[in-house]
Amino acid sequence: MKRIAILGSTGSIGRSALEVIDAYPDEFEIVALSTHQRVDLLYEQCLKFHPKAVCITGTNLPIETIERIQKTGITVFTGAEGLKEIAVGTGADIVLNALVGAVGLVPTLAAIEKKIDIAIANKETLVMAGELVTHFAEKKGVRLLPVDSEHSAIFQCLQGEDILSVQKLILTASGGPFFEFSEEKLKKVTVKQALAHPNWDMGNKITIDSATLMNKGLEVIEAHWLFKIPISKIEVVIHPQSIVHSFVEFIDGSVKAQLGIPDMKLPIQYALTFPERKRMQADRVDFYALKQLTFFKPDFDKFPACRLAYQSIEEGGTAPAVLNAANEVAVQNFLKKRISFLDIARYVDQALQKHSVILRPALEDILTADLWAREFVNKAIDREEILPVSF
Repeated sequence: MKRIAILGSTGSIGRSALEVIDAYPDEFEIVALSTHQRVDLLYEQCLKFHPKAVCITGTNLPIETIERIQKTGITVFTGAEGLKEIAVGTGADIVLNALVGAVGLVPTLAAIEKKIDIAIANKETLVMAGELVTHFAEKKGVRLLPVDSEHSAIFQCLQGEDILSVQKLILTASGGPFFEFSEEKLKKVTVKQALAHPNWDMGNKITIDSATLMNKGLEVIEAHWLFKIPISKIEVVIHPQSIVHSFVEFIDGSVKAQLGIPDMKLPIQYALTFPERKRMQADRVDFYALKQLTFFKPDFDKFPACRLAYQSIEEGGTAPAVLNAANEVAVQNFLKKRISFLDIARYVDQALQKHSVILRPALEDILTADLWAREFVNKAIDREEILPVSF
């Protein structure tokens, strides 16, 4: 029986993971869960799965609900230190990192230190500190098991293959809700429109990232570190139907693809059961019902966020950490209706322009760059200042 700790159990990935685990009660044991604000849902999860410990990272939370959790005999931790505690101190065999944002980095490193395998759905961990995390995992003999549908697709396509035979990786992107919008229409995009993803049910931050194509840029960086493929050999293709989850092209011209209905339970289950496959009660691709599978070149002039991601990894060092932090802050301010949809990429670009990159950074350098970028963008937004863009 595999013991699982889920960081971010009340988010969309965490909830889907619990559905997968619930289908195989003899295969998995939940030892830890965490939430930021959704304490009532966490309490319900505790009653069903009986973890040893939980962590709550938010503030101004309902004390009575927390006390109800404690009365069940479950240990309650709080804050960033609490995430580390439940990651390494509950006997987990696998930590599923389904957190959103930079908060996922430190508990991941803590789990690797204890030689605990990581099912990684928190792409920001590898965007911020991909070199540090992957080298540390190799040193400790820890498996980084991809959960994002695109990286799971590549991971599946690479089984039995020599990585040296790979010509390129091709990540698919739905294009989000604004693929066909003109730049004039993009200027008027509302928060409500941006949160209406056509194919996937995700949290707010990831949904906005999908709409700007920043999500795909972050995934390009993640793929670079996960599969040790040069950034020049990783491409993005717009595939509105989200049936093909990614491609691998080999040096002989052969191309492998992984297909499936848009459902995060499939890549989650594959990560948790790897190297086995288990039966899943889910919809299957009905090829007779598919009207078409279409593919388009992304427009990085209209959606410059993805180009900025490529730029940041080419600069290297602390640049991707700045990209990630600046984007997190810009997205938060867009959701608060303080800036426009197009301003998101502009503020990220501004932070990258102003940052002095540190090459081969230590963890402290990465965390410092992250904090600098957050403060820089917040101050720029407060001043309503946007410098000339580089794109």
